[in-house]
Amino acid sequence: MSIGSVLDLLRPDFPDITISKIRFLESEGLISPERTPSGYRRFHVADVERLRFVLTAQRDQYLPLKVIKEQLEAIDSGAATLGVREARARAGVVSEGELHPMGPNGDGRLRRLGVVSGEVSPEELRFDHEIRIPRADLLQQAGIDEKFLTELIRANLITPGAAGYFDADAVTLARTAKALSEFGLEARHLRAFKLAADREAAMVAQIAAPIAKSRDADARARAEETVRELAALSLTLHTALVKTSVRASLGG
Repeated sequence: MSIGSVLDLLRPDFPDITISKIRFLESEGLISPERTPSGYRRFHVADVERLRFVLTAQRDQYLPLKVIKEQLEAIDSGAATLGVREARARAGVVSEGELHPMGPNGDGRLRRLGVVSGEVSPEELRFDHEIRIPRADLLQQAGIDEKFLTELIRANLITPGAAGYFDADAVTLARTAKALSEFGLEARHLRAFKLAADREAAMVAQIAAPIAKSRDADARARAEETVRELAALSLTLHTALVKTSVRASLGG
């Protein structure tokens, strides 16, 4: 599974866990996830349980990483056991058979069911496959007509590819814009959302740029991972801010 999927598995029991924390534990030699040819991390269930062991030892026993690492080395040498089944039973951890592939492409992304509503995972921003949706299919899937689609394109809310095809996000955008239009919001009114999104994306790209320029062999992969993490945090923050503002406007 990917690092984002691991985050989703651990977060219910360790709310403060972040992708940066997982990377740090890897840099300290506490975990050693597999690397794909393109540089992406790939974790197995054993890696997740190892992480759970480390995080539990930190939280419940206040052990320093040096001591935890010594314990893990003892486990690796056979001098001690991790107690995987017992730890699973106590924490209610799902097994491999209980992990469910999510996403329309069946691209192997694994996420635990029951992710907190409104919280965005970096995995949701991974683009492993290109989806080419013809114009007619977009109109049908989004429930809009040709005139409405033209308005969205003119407002720069949706941009077709070079060959005239659209992606899955275009369907979501068109469907959402159609729902908003029922409240009297036209495509031109939605430009403010697009401008705000462009500013957030530019800020994220600016932060990740120095990583991409590194001479390290896996610099590009790390930069893309950073962009996804920052974008996910930005979206989560945006959602929380909108909720707070709406609650305040309703006097809640």
